[in-house]
Amino acid sequence: MPIEQQTTHLDDSLRVLALEVADDLAELATVRAWAERLLQDLPEDQRVDALMVVDELTSNALRHGKPPRQVRLLRKRDWLSVEVDDACVDPACPRPPSSDGGHGLKLVAAMSASWGQWQRPTGKTVWAELDLTRAASPGHPR
Repeated sequence: MPIEQQTTHLDDSLRVLALEVADDLAELATVRAWAERLLQDLPEDQRVDALMVVDELTSNALRHGKPPRQVRLLRKRDWLSVEVDDACVDPACPRPPSSDGGHGLKLVAAMSASWGQWQRPTGKTVWAELDLTRAASPGHPR
């Protein structure tokens, strides 16, 4: 079972919440529930987008990365960053969609203002930023 780390208040406007994720795809349900609880104050369309980003980045880390893994939500009033660490040094790369996958990073790109990754000698962090100032729009992709 994942271990939730304590909230770190870096200043009055930024909250960092972290969750250690075990090496098991069944952890996705736990990560989803954790993120849903922490993001329950967002309007539904923004919460759905944010949860999809959390789910896709975590799923990729579990399927293609190596332990240890950690999911972080960095949040200010009008901004959310989702970061997922894993110990695989191979970069996260979009692949052509097929019946067995390849849609995740395209969904992340569609739901977020920007995404990318930081490589480290011991692994990588894949991140996505969401703009929480945008109003709900009927044409917003889901």
